Amino acid sequence: MFCPKCGKELPAETAVCPSCGGNAGSIQPVKINSGLIGAIIVTVCCCLPFGIVAIVYAAKVPGLAAAGQFVEAQEAASKSKMWSWIGFGIGLVVILLNIILQVAAS
Repeated sequence: MFCPKCGKELPAETAVCPSCGGNAGSIQPVKINSGLIGAIIVTVCCCLPFGIVAIVYAAKVPGLAAAGQFVEAQEAASKSKMWSWIGFGIGLVVILLNIILQVAAS
């Protein structure tokens, strides 16, 4: 558990944060969607380079969240999703161009 005020790690039975005096009773575990599944799908199906960048950012999320760096974890998750969408878009454009060129050539 982490203090919602200062972000310090707290023992499970702590009711008050020893660092800042914040109430630890309202602490909820933070779950951040890293976007790893989408990054893997984009890497395999659409665009390898952008998918790898998305996977790297998605892999940072659990470590940052465990360290109490929730803002940085959320930023890494957002960047992972952004790169996944960029890779998906570029992959889609390349596939459509390939289909158009194949149809035009025949």
